Amino acid sequence: MDISVARTFLEVVKTGSFVSAAANLNLTQTAVSARIRVLEDQLDRPVFIRNKAGAKLTPAGEQFLRFATTLVQVWARAQRAVALPPGRETVVTVGAELSLWSPLLRHWLLWMRRECPEIAVSTQIDASERLMEQVQDGSLDVAVLYAAPSRPGVIAELLFEEKLVLVRTTPTSAPLAPEDHVQIDWGEEFAASYQAAFPDQPKAVVSIGYGPLALDYILATGGSGYFRKGFVRSYLEEGRLALVPGSPEFSYSAYVVHSTKADPGVMDRIRAGLRAAAAIAA
Repeated sequence: MDISVARTFLEVVKTGSFVSAAANLNLTQTAVSARIRVLEDQLDRPVFIRNKAGAKLTPAGEQFLRFATTLVQVWARAQRAVALPPGRETVVTVGAELSLWSPLLRHWLLWMRRECPEIAVSTQIDASERLMEQVQDGSLDVAVLYAAPSRPGVIAELLFEEKLVLVRTTPTSAPLAPEDHVQIDWGEEFAASYQAAFPDQPKAVVSIGYGPLALDYILATGGSGYFRKGFVRSYLEEGRLALVPGSPEFSYSAYVVHSTKADPGVMDRIRAGLRAAAAIAA
């Protein structure tokens, strides 16, 4: 299949319109329609229902959507692999959840530059579910996640074990109201454990999905919240934060996820770098 056909299909899905897809792709509407006709001829099924409101996927189009996404991603990966920068033997694509980039993946990038200069690196940040899908379909070599559900053809290895601890701003003599507690999104497992540990806790006035932003907010306004112990260690040592005595701690482990088909030699180097980075970040 011509990869441009798959890209055109995805653009129509994204915009919901042949006209908008043509504008975004710098094509005529006739060219977009022709590409979709080629696709429908190859699949022997219509993929869109066309009407005045735009274009809606048919059941066949819904089925093709995930394959089209994979086709485009794998093609992009193949292009990167073939067009290696000078002096590089291979390229690895690594993804991670946003909260894992600093400092873990920053340390890993520096380690790779120093220890594996022959490897080109392509990185991205995404949601855990999307990263798992990309590892599974082969468009991503490695993902670093806090939750690693079992998937066919995917191996999950424990990278490090960490704790989420309840901290508050200082001085501890200053009283905090219930609304000063900031709820931070550490995933469904943490949310369920937190609810079980604090069944009478009122709904948070402020909820933040990114730990570093939540910490900046708490330090500026005063308050409390659950954070990764390694992340707040320096603030505890400086006396800007204090552990809340008697508060429960929750496990929050990170995993390296890769395909069973990954190159063992390359994976050994990536794994070594991640473990070195985790040791520095701990």
